[in-house]
Amino acid sequence: MNLPENYIPIIIQALVAIGFVAISLLGAHFLGPRQQDSTVNKNKSFECGVESEGDARTPFSIRYFLTAILFVLFDIEIVFFYPYAVNFREFGLEGFLAVSTFVAIFFLGFLYVLKRGALDWDK
Repeated sequence: MNLPENYIPIIIQALVAIGFVAISLLGAHFLGPRQQDSTVNKNKSFECGVESEGDARTPFSIRYFLTAILFVLFDIEIVFFYPYAVNFREFGLEGFLAVSTFVAIFFLGFLYVLKRGALDWDK
């Protein structure tokens, strides 16, 4: 098999990565701690030093999920500003109008969310 010279560094890097993963997994297996009472302590639910209480299926307030969805929505909006911020001079007036329309639509959505009281936790 005759490989071009350009592939040699890629093959070396892949071998080093695979070797690192193999050594890490084997090292963790052989050097890691052994737990004698794995049936009792290992399977207990434990989080942040606080013993668990109640059922895992306790209902959450819908406001929690609504706030999370709104955060993702407006966070994605900010991600779309990055290409415009980097190339705003190349886009010219047409790009400015497109981004202004984009911002206006999201601003109207934000005003709607505020008017509906989705961000008021005291209700």
